[in-house]
Amino acid sequence: MATDDGLPPRRAQGASTERGRRTREAIVDAAATMMYENGVVAASLDDVLAASGTGKSQLYHYFSGKSELVAAVIERQLERVLAAQPGLAEVDSMTGIERWARAVLRVHRQPGGPFACPLGSIAAELKNDPAFRPALAAAFAQWERPFADGLRAMQKRGELSRLEKPDRLAATIVAALQGGMLLARISEDITPLRDAVNLAVDNIRRRLVDSPLPES
Repeated sequence: MATDDGLPPRRAQGASTERGRRTREAIVDAAATMMYENGVVAASLDDVLAASGTGKSQLYHYFSGKSELVAAVIERQLERVLAAQPGLAEVDSMTGIERWARAVLRVHRQPGGPFACPLGSIAAELKNDPAFRPALAAAFAQWERPFADGLRAMQKRGELSRLEKPDRLAATIVAALQGGMLLARISEDITPLRDAVNLAVDNIRRRLVDSPLPES
């Protein structure tokens, strides 16, 4: 069976040296940028190679074809999303969640914003492809996990009702952020994003209990 470029398939290998890791990262970074800006279909392997300054032999050393490269791009886009939200490490309190929300909105008020989500953009394009749905679902689950863990910590301290389901609440936060970013990007106006994020935060605030248990 041929690869996406019609070349004979090769067994993809991991990067075992620092130089190899840099080469693989250059290919993935170039592909991630091109797929974010132009879409997965429009990003040809030849264009990725030209942008990364690598050759076909190097690409097929690390990836069996475009499909495997796209899977690596999904991982890279998740890394970019998480790196852009350092406040995720502190969403284990209402104060931390509010601080995270303010930081997100501050990023999107910068020149060029509101911005499209790198992970959301590729998910929108690949959502109907069963080959990529598991990887996309896993990526979004990893994004939701800090919120779920933080909400569980709030439950343990008695700040959040025991009746609430942290995993579902975490999913609503990411869903609100995704939808808000999409509408804000389309309208070139941060208002839909701000409203969606604030509503998600208010939804958590309404579920707090009046008298949290003392910490042990």
